[in-house]
Amino acid sequence: MNTNKTKRIVVVGNGMVGYKFCEKLLSRIESQAESHFDYQVTVFGEEPRAAYDRVHLSSYFEGKSADDLLLAPVSWYEENAISLYLSDPVVAIDREARTVRSHHGHVVDYDYLVLATGSGAFVPPISGVEKEGVFVYRTIEDLEMMDLYAKRARKGAVIGGGLLGLEAAKALLDLGMFEAHVVEFAPRLMPRQIDAAGSDLLKNQLEELGLHVHLSKSTREITGEDCIDGLQFEDGEKLDVDMLVISAGIRPRDELARHAGLETHPRGGIVVNERLQTTDPAIYAIGECALAHHMIYGLVAPGYEMADVVVTQLMGGEKDFKPYDMSTKLKLIGVDVASFGDPFIEEPACRTIRYENKAKGVYKRINISEDGKHLLGGILIGDAEQYNMLLQACKNKTILPPDAEDLILGLRGGEEAGAGVMSLPDEALICSCEAITKQMLCHEVEVNGQTTIETLKKSTKACTGCGGCTPLVKDLIQGVMKAQGLYVRNIICEHFDYSRQELLDLVKMNDLRTYNTVLDKFGTGDGCETCKPVVASLLASLWNENVLEKGRAPVQDSNDRFLANLQKGGTYSVVPRIPGGEITPEKLIVIGAVAQKYGLYTKITGGQRIDMFGAHLGDLPAIWEELIAAGFESGHAYGKALRTVKSCVGTTWCRYGVQDAVSFAVRVENRYKGLRSPHKLKSAVSGCTRECAEAQSKDFGIIATEKGWNLYVCGNGGTKPQHAQLLATDVDDETCIKLIDRFLMFYIKTAEPLMRTAPWLNKMEGGITYLKAVVVGDVLGIAEELEREIQALINVYECEWKKVVETPELRKQFTHFVNAPAKKDPTIAFEELRGQKRAKEWA
Repeated sequence: MNTNKTKRIVVVGNGMVGYKFCEKLLSRIESQAESHFDYQVTVFGEEPRAAYDRVHLSSYFEGKSADDLLLAPVSWYEENAISLYLSDPVVAIDREARTVRSHHGHVVDYDYLVLATGSGAFVPPISGVEKEGVFVYRTIEDLEMMDLYAKRARKGAVIGGGLLGLEAAKALLDLGMFEAHVVEFAPRLMPRQIDAAGSDLLKNQLEELGLHVHLSKSTREITGEDCIDGLQFEDGEKLDVDMLVISAGIRPRDELARHAGLETHPRGGIVVNERLQTTDPAIYAIGECALAHHMIYGLVAPGYEMADVVVTQLMGGEKDFKPYDMSTKLKLIGVDVASFGDPFIEEPACRTIRYENKAKGVYKRINISEDGKHLLGGILIGDAEQYNMLLQACKNKTILPPDAEDLILGLRGGEEAGAGVMSLPDEALICSCEAITKQMLCHEVEVNGQTTIETLKKSTKACTGCGGCTPLVKDLIQGVMKAQGLYVRNIICEHFDYSRQELLDLVKMNDLRTYNTVLDKFGTGDGCETCKPVVASLLASLWNENVLEKGRAPVQDSNDRFLANLQKGGTYSVVPRIPGGEITPEKLIVIGAVAQKYGLYTKITGGQRIDMFGAHLGDLPAIWEELIAAGFESGHAYGKALRTVKSCVGTTWCRYGVQDAVSFAVRVENRYKGLRSPHKLKSAVSGCTRECAEAQSKDFGIIATEKGWNLYVCGNGGTKPQHAQLLATDVDDETCIKLIDRFLMFYIKTAEPLMRTAPWLNKMEGGITYLKAVVVGDVLGIAEELEREIQALINVYECEWKKVVETPELRKQFTHFVNAPAKKDPTIAFEELRGQKRAKEWA
């Protein structure tokens, strides 16, 4: 027994939780300078590298290196006097002697032993799992082997439709598989997180992105000689694949504890009490190897909380591990998925409210108490913007508003339900991963002046785990600063310490034209998926230059990159502009002929134009060429730009019309076509107050009066419909155009990224009264500048389709196979649908 004051602590396992234990221990020692004990810490890791971020493992296939994922370099352990043994797992524990022995023969004494051995991939007992081409998805080494093997594979599959399985499926897509399949034994995806309705919608969303999903499938055998060539299912069906990733769940790594005589559960897991002690009081277990409250906690946040509990115990404090909330929010292959509280509770034990929009891929469900006062749980798919506030309402038992549906639909008028993050109690847990409360964050902002996400990350570790709390932390910073009367800067991301408005002004003053020049002058690092499209958007808004030239293509959203919307089945849509919905018979015939020639599915849209679906990537320039020859232009259906100006027939034909709605709609659409903005723009012109063009649901809508036009602004459809508000009455044609110029340019210059006009106005201090004062009354004295700037954009407009057609270098980008430009994607197939054909599910 060690009799001096030095506490010898051995940590077995150097994953995220093992590392977090060390970090918290060092932090606690530093904060308790008068501690009566010194600490000698030794860490054994099984893997060849120091702890890394396993939560964001899939980013490895998005370009991040293994070093980028490290939580701390090896030098960090040296600097903090921690003895670190890598590639050297502990193989035996001598509880009497209180020693551990490693694979390489190192024997180390301990006073306290912390088991953070984590979990391993569960591999079902399927015949053929030993074949070449079969992988698990667990470590960086697994990913490196997958990356190497994928170079000779075309069709990949994942066994497992849970969280990790869908992450692995994304990896297959990132590896460039021509086909990617998900095989799930259960009748739905993510059965532990979402219900059947949510699973159906998620399945449809993932299939549209290129995944094939097979549910209720039990794999009997992995076929092939030495290498995998397929999966044989119990129902007799076979799936041809040449690469397989098994992600069917996890198994706690409890073998070391079991061999040492510690109690383990028959189904796996080291049994611990509320203090996280095993049956030996000197040995603790934390993370995914520990069975606490009869449960294995497979998320990083409860693992971090376990680390904190043990550190508190070792420092002489009192803290127990309580049953932990398993709410989670993540983005699976571009689709938001979240669940919180009790997502599966059913009536009559609760009252359930559901919202589903299949067209937009959105499903929301909330379960509220029978008396309607409290939120019990819920599920969000496709749009998880409200997740953080819903989670807090659930955790803190907040009294709900009278109309509980406002929680997921928003209040009438577009405002968010409730008073936001500032209304939460001080003890509300904002960052679950690091156990950071609202009070702690407010203190950092108010007292220590930490007013950015990056500084709060350094001072509190908030937002450094899963990252799901980042939007809530950002809102909290703004709320505290606003309460103090301070200027609030909503910066773009960690690579640009500027708001969108600030960066737009800097780019304009310095005449910067490409993302790289902007990053070099005003940014840091390599950029990210947040700032790249933002900068691309503001460059287009400032200069209106072709989005594919001068190296701009890589930073565009995927649809902008190909000047067309990617559809399910791997084909693209072609939407020519039809100003005001007016089209000649000759042009109608051309659209029909092109659609017939290229086998395109046609549909008249709600915006009064014709969509053509099912175009192969390589056919796009040829299709555009024929349409341009007939006088058509790009309809910008793919861009954050003006989409359509819908119109009724007005005085052209209608006996109720009081103004020529069609002519004015054509003029308006031709004026603003190609105008890039923070989000898409829609407009409409109605020839009388009967409002057949539905102008009051548009970003800017125009309604005829006996004296001229009424101009409405900031109406949006979508998941949170909002009527437009009246900006000006009875104005003539020229005044109406002038006011629209000012309104659009003011929006372009001041809105946040991806913010439509309705929420922009909702968040504007003074609302419509202020906007009217700026746009109509010119209280800021910027009206002439706004008019001049938008006219400059209009003057340089150029049809992007035409540019590609006439530029061989750009045209080369539209090929599926670089070495065989004429060859089409062989994985695309079609099926009949009401006399037309549509693309199958990536057959």
